[in-house]
Amino acid sequence: MKLLVDGVWHSGFQPLKGERISAGSFRNFISADGSSGFKAQPDRYHLYVSYACPFAHRTILARKLKGLENVISISVLSPDWGDPNGWIFGNWKDTTPDTINGFDYLHQVYTKAKPDFTGRVTVPVLWDKITGTIVNNESADILRMLVTEFDAFGNASLDLYPQDLRAEIDQINAFVSDRINIGVYKVGFASSQADYDGAIDPLFEALDTLETQLSGKQYLVGDRFTQADIRLFVTLVRFDAAYYGALNCNLRHLTDYPNLWNYTRHIYHLPDVAETVKFDHIKRHYFNTYEGVINRRIIPRGPIVDFDLAPTKAMTAAAIAA
Repeated sequence: MKLLVDGVWHSGFQPLKGERISAGSFRNFISADGSSGFKAQPDRYHLYVSYACPFAHRTILARKLKGLENVISISVLSPDWGDPNGWIFGNWKDTTPDTINGFDYLHQVYTKAKPDFTGRVTVPVLWDKITGTIVNNESADILRMLVTEFDAFGNASLDLYPQDLRAEIDQINAFVSDRINIGVYKVGFASSQADYDGAIDPLFEALDTLETQLSGKQYLVGDRFTQADIRLFVTLVRFDAAYYGALNCNLRHLTDYPNLWNYTRHIYHLPDVAETVKFDHIKRHYFNTYEGVINRRIIPRGPIVDFDLAPTKAMTAAAIAA
C-alpha cells in the first residue's frame, strides 16, 4: 500500500490486521464572495490532476467546459502508477512538470500542505498559490466549486448545477457515486469471492436501472447537460477500456447497453469533451501494477456468452465448406 504516515512516504506499507488507515482529506471551500476564507480569483488556484483517474477527470472536464483554463492553472501527472513513489510528474505525453512547487512526486505536495499528513495521496488536488496549501482534495467538492463559484471569470452561461434541478441532481449523484463510480472499485478491489459476488450485482443492477432511465433521454436530469452527467460519463467512458478487463467488471460491456452506449457517445461528441479523454493514460494506469487489483483467485462472473444460440445456416454452411 502506497501512502503517507505522519508525513513519511511508504511505498509498501502493510497495515496491521484490522487497522484502518485514515483516508486523509482537505475539505475547505472556495466561494465567489470569499466568505469561506478562500475567494474565487483568477490565477490564484492550481489543479493537480491525472487524465487516467475518473475523479480527476471530473475537474478537468469542468474546468474546460466552464472556460477556466486561463483562470485556474493545471499540472498533469503521469498515469504510470507502478513507480514506488505513486503519482509522479512528467515522463508521458500530455503530462507536465509541477509548475507551482517544483516537486517530483505528488506526496510532496501533500506534506508541504500538512507535514504530518497520514493517508492516501490522491488526485485531484486543488492548491492555493497565495496561502501555499491544499484547499480541497475531494473531487465532488472541487467539481461543485468549479461549476458554481467562478462564473465571474468563466462561462457563466453554462449552468451545470441549475437551482431548480439541484435536489434531483444530488439524488442521482448519490446513486451513481455509490453504485457505479465507486462500484467498479468495489468489484476490482474485492479481496474474496464473497466480496466480489456482493459487489458485482449492485454495479450491474445500477447500470440496468440507468439503461431504463435513459430510454428516450439524452441526459440524466431534465433535458440539459449537468454535473450529474459529468460524474457518470467519466466512469462510463472508461468501462470497456479499463474496468471490464482490469477490474473484472466483465458481466457485460458498456456497448451491450444501447441507451448507455448512445448516451456516452453523445457526451463524448459534445464540444471540448473528447480532448479531455486520454485512453493511452487510462489503459497505462489500470493495466500497469494498479495497486489492490486483482485477486487472481476470484472467479469473474462474466463475460456472458450464449453458446446455446444456434448459428445461422450461412455460418454453418461456411464452416462445412471450409
